Amino acid sequence: MVLDETPVVPDSDVPLVGGAGERERRFLVGPQSRGFELGLILSVFMEFLRGFRTLHFVGPCVTVFGSARFPESHRWYQLARGVGGKLADAGFTVMTGGGPGIMEAANRGAKEAGGHSVGCNIILPFEQHANPWLDTVVNFEHFFVRKTMLIKYSYGFVVMPGGFGTFDEIFEALTLIQTKKIKDFPMVLVGKEFWKPLVEDVFRDRLLEEATISPGDLDLVMVTDSPDEAVEFIRQIAQRRFGLKYGKKPQKRWFLGE
Repeated sequence: MVLDETPVVPDSDVPLVGGAGERERRFLVGPQSRGFELGLILSVFMEFLRGFRTLHFVGPCVTVFGSARFPESHRWYQLARGVGGKLADAGFTVMTGGGPGIMEAANRGAKEAGGHSVGCNIILPFEQHANPWLDTVVNFEHFFVRKTMLIKYSYGFVVMPGGFGTFDEIFEALTLIQTKKIKDFPMVLVGKEFWKPLVEDVFRDRLLEEATISPGDLDLVMVTDSPDEAVEFIRQIAQRRFGLKYGKKPQKRWFLGE
């Protein structure tokens, strides 16, 4: 069998976001022309570089994950808002995916508390737009670049209730922690009622029972309903394991294009 090297062009049944959405979809449907793939590699490189040069200066971050779909009136929105405020009070920069819902709530809480608020926004054909509570925002075309930034510049994770995207971020982060790619990162799941089926029914009663995870893997996450408890857990671990202390932020250098 010989691979047909004719570029595969995706169907047009889903709305796109200009050239970015079209390139993303075309990239994921199989081999493309050498010129197209070289161009995409260069665009990914520039996306990484833009993220590195921007996020290098935002200070020690804690990333808050969660659904984009909760309105301001929802209890999870208000809880995330409280978490953002407590993180800012503890001296952390609050970083999120930059969108609405939980992300907006955490960024808003940080801003209202006088802290710094950062968003790594993904360009999507629906649902996602940068929220108005951001001091710094970086827009990304590719999920894998965005997720790398959210993890690379964070000293801990707070995970609020969410959907497929949130679960994707949880399991990628847990895999990196479990395999020691990132060492002993504090991860807090906020919302005991929401997370109970995952932790007890899936992790403990299914995965541990089938020996697909180790008993110690259950200690990789903390579950709480308290913003104070979540932030204190992260603060203690971040200061002890990463040597974080209050001081000056790195200074930008003009000759590096910063």
